[in-house]
Amino acid sequence: MSINMATDVDQLKARLKAIWTAGDYDRFSRYMESGAREFYERLSLAPGCRVLDVGCGSGQLALIAAKDGLDVTGVDIAGNLIERARARATAEGLAARFEEGDAEALPFEDGSFDAVVSLIGAMFAPRPDLVSSELLRVCAPGGTIAMGNWTAQGFVGQMFKTISKFIAPSGMPSPVLWGEESVVQERLGGGLSDLSLTRRLYPFTYPFPPGEVVEVFRLYYGPTNRAFASLDDNGREHLREELEALWTAHNRAGAECTTVFAEYLEVVGIRA
Repeated sequence: MSINMATDVDQLKARLKAIWTAGDYDRFSRYMESGAREFYERLSLAPGCRVLDVGCGSGQLALIAAKDGLDVTGVDIAGNLIERARARATAEGLAARFEEGDAEALPFEDGSFDAVVSLIGAMFAPRPDLVSSELLRVCAPGGTIAMGNWTAQGFVGQMFKTISKFIAPSGMPSPVLWGEESVVQERLGGGLSDLSLTRRLYPFTYPFPPGEVVEVFRLYYGPTNRAFASLDDNGREHLREELEALWTAHNRAGAECTTVFAEYLEVVGIRA
């Protein structure tokens, strides 16, 4: 890799870290716990299973697994979220471990885990070829690799598309490519003996109307927080209007509550 390319990657990683440390993802993720539990329970992982949660955030999925008696390690690029995950584990008396780390260079030995999972996490790393090789490397032969990745066609993909009209391109491949079956097959398939790809719906449920949901995203969800922060007053107002219209159009609840179902691709493979 040339010096310029290395510098570009370092700068991109620094921007990504700034995005994911912004806001308060721990508070944001509390509204997503039901969908995380549905994803986890479908994996049917055995008690005592060594599990790595890549892009673990503040421990949403990892803590569910730890409560079930699994041997859990979480890793995330955002140090403040790792600290929060550790605090949550301590408060709940759980033995889960959490480490700051990069999905493109996981700090673990080959074949260290029986299951390597990433729910809406590793899809945001800028070099998917490295992510794929790392997920495969740290998973033991016969182990499970599982991901949940937003699709371009689904609600969150549409939300990202709306936001992208207001901000400059990130300089990395679109994260929602991980929501395309053919792309996942190309990236992971060579290292798997079996691969199941299923489109699922993730519930976003809030006890308040769409306008307040947009405010929750602005305050607590790093990408939306940074998008609003990068705009002037006029840009922020237009972005807010477009996002509120999107949430309102997809809302399945009444005017005072919000329920939106966001499509994601569930990826479950067996390491060859």
